[in-house]
Amino acid sequence: MKKLNALISTALCLCAVCALALPASALEYSISAPGDPEYGKPTSFEPVVTADGGVMKNEDVSKNAALIPPGFGTPTSYMLNTGQYLTPNLVPSQMAGEGQVNGNVPVLTPPASGSTGAVPGIGGNSTTPGFTEVTSALYYSDGSLGTLRIPSIGLTVKVFEGTGSAPLLKGAGHFEGTSIWDGNVSVAGHNRGVRNDFGKIHTLRVGDKITFTTKLGTRTYAVTGVAKVSVYDVSGLEPTAVNMISLYTCVINQPAFRWHVTAVETV
Repeated sequence: MKKLNALISTALCLCAVCALALPASALEYSISAPGDPEYGKPTSFEPVVTADGGVMKNEDVSKNAALIPPGFGTPTSYMLNTGQYLTPNLVPSQMAGEGQVNGNVPVLTPPASGSTGAVPGIGGNSTTPGFTEVTSALYYSDGSLGTLRIPSIGLTVKVFEGTGSAPLLKGAGHFEGTSIWDGNVSVAGHNRGVRNDFGKIHTLRVGDKITFTTKLGTRTYAVTGVAKVSVYDVSGLEPTAVNMISLYTCVINQPAFRWHVTAVETV
């Protein structure tokens, strides 16, 4: 038995010596990396239809199809999916640019001079309407002409000159050619999209207060009416002898109409 144990021990020692005598290269090895695995691959995904009609996996591309609404009263101002893309560099080339023009909706423009000065929804008549021209001295350092506040709907918004897409991207827009202080101050705003400043003006009630602050001072107005008017009705832009403010916005899903809010200065 002792001889057998001795033989086993001797054999093991010889194996160990032989292993140590092998060249180092014989012990080298390598393990190939897996071929581009998808770790945590989901079992399902929610298909997302893109603006160009394609379908992709659930990825955050919300900015790719975000639209800056077109100017108030422009031919496509009432249409969904129209306007300039917020990130045109991320949008397929066939999608970039302005939305397609459909229909024939006129741009609201101030009436010619010489109107009677009647106040819509209020009555009255005057041959000497008030008017204050927009001049460079009336602009604030941020480019605005003033600040509009309507406490009952929690609105505070800067007012910029013009009703195109650029000024309405920053706030509300003052109709060019209309008064900025005396008489009828006419202002438009979006109610959808990137800005939703005038989204609740149709809920205003008679007597609700509106304040407008400019470099000429602050005036407080009381709402006298809220009406749904035709897109062809521009009477609300006429100059008036009464100091008042007129607010316009689109009517959702009713392209033939605009919301028109009138408010008269309170004493």
